[in-house]
Amino acid sequence: MALDTGSRLSALGDERPPAVVVAVQLPGVTDAELASSIAELERLAKTLGLDPIGRVTQRRGKLASGIVLGEGKLAELATWTGGPGFVEAYVKPGSKKSGDDDLDEELEDDVDDDEGEDEDEAGEIVEPKAKAKVVLVDHDLSPTQQRNLEKATGVDVLDRTSVILEIFHRHARTREARMQVEIARLKYLAPRLRETGGGGDRVRGGVGGKGAGETSLELDRRRIRDRIAELRHELSQIEGGAATRRTRRSELPTVAIVGYTNAGKSSLMRALTTSEVYVADKLFATLDTTVRRLQPPTEPPILISDTVGFIKKLPHDLVASFRSTLDEAGDADLLLHVVDASDAAMADQLAVTREVLREIEADEAPSWLLLNKIDRVDEAGRAALAARYPGAIQLSAKDKGDVARLRDLLIEFFVGKLEETELVVPWAQQRVAHLIHERTTVLVEEHGDEGTRFVVRAPARVLEDLRAQLG
Repeated sequence: MALDTGSRLSALGDERPPAVVVAVQLPGVTDAELASSIAELERLAKTLGLDPIGRVTQRRGKLASGIVLGEGKLAELATWTGGPGFVEAYVKPGSKKSGDDDLDEELEDDVDDDEGEDEDEAGEIVEPKAKAKVVLVDHDLSPTQQRNLEKATGVDVLDRTSVILEIFHRHARTREARMQVEIARLKYLAPRLRETGGGGDRVRGGVGGKGAGETSLELDRRRIRDRIAELRHELSQIEGGAATRRTRRSELPTVAIVGYTNAGKSSLMRALTTSEVYVADKLFATLDTTVRRLQPPTEPPILISDTVGFIKKLPHDLVASFRSTLDEAGDADLLLHVVDASDAAMADQLAVTREVLREIEADEAPSWLLLNKIDRVDEAGRAALAARYPGAIQLSAKDKGDVARLRDLLIEFFVGKLEETELVVPWAQQRVAHLIHERTTVLVEEHGDEGTRFVVRAPARVLEDLRAQLG
């Protein structure tokens, strides 16, 4: 069976193997959208531990069926890797006709498709200063396309899906997430087994070893099918436990934080719950759903859940695999839709998140749009965002004042309108001071001869209870 992506990258030996990014600008894709997609793939590459050192792009009507790029651009790509820059069709010994007619036709079609598609094709190719050891393609590749590119470049070729799968594999922490990722990886690997040089020798079958039996390739595929079935069975048992836990929490108000990867969801989660949620400036730093109570505690407790981030061209198998994890969003009473306000592609990211939420049927709950990282946006930009997204909440998860304002809005949404009042706690009743800190937002605290004076903000019923305890 083939080495997986992680093993192939580890085999390269470099601490950060250099990589070159390949992208085709298809009809309807603007220059800005192309640049944004390439930049995102480069960030994915850095998260995976690669060092993007160059780009090769081409404008085409469609991906070349056999080699993705036209002949000229394929030769340019090969200068980055040191490969031959072309794919030789296999010819049977003693035959003048190619033994791989399909490949011949694909390559002929690629030449025809390439004519007139890119005016820069015939330009002089400049030899790059450094050589790449990995080629990253910003599209999903068929097994044949991947094999042909590897022959033409002489290095490993990873498409967008394989990069995302490897990142998910490295960042999965819980048993459930690891099984979900393994299912998606096996489904990705199965159709590519023939490209790995799997042997055609047959293993004897039947009683006494008679019969044609199975080839090693067929055995590998059957092992994959069996392993996927085994994982799905185990996952169904875990999902049952998760569903039970969600049912137990169903009576409590629940907020799900959703959004594009690296939009700041985990930072906001940490700020709202004061919990040690993993935070990193990487794509897909969080894959496992975390549920914590809003802090300071409220009555009833408000639960906050963090979810896996979304991304453009997210593989459908991954969406399907993580459906159970994303059920937290579907069962939530309120969605906090977090967007990086400082990202030029935020409108596209917003659309991607909404599309995935529709796909998993989690778009029925009330939703608040949070424009996060607003501290990175100037005044003119903030005004433009306010005009474009009226009603959106502009905040920074690192600003305590912004987080406190969001917390008050959440309490008001679930518990009731907040009131501001003054409470005086005699020295003999200082136990109530502890409850005030737990159940309200303290605006002013002053100590005097008679006791402690508080100015607080809290729901009306909480204030009534505190006044009753004070007599």
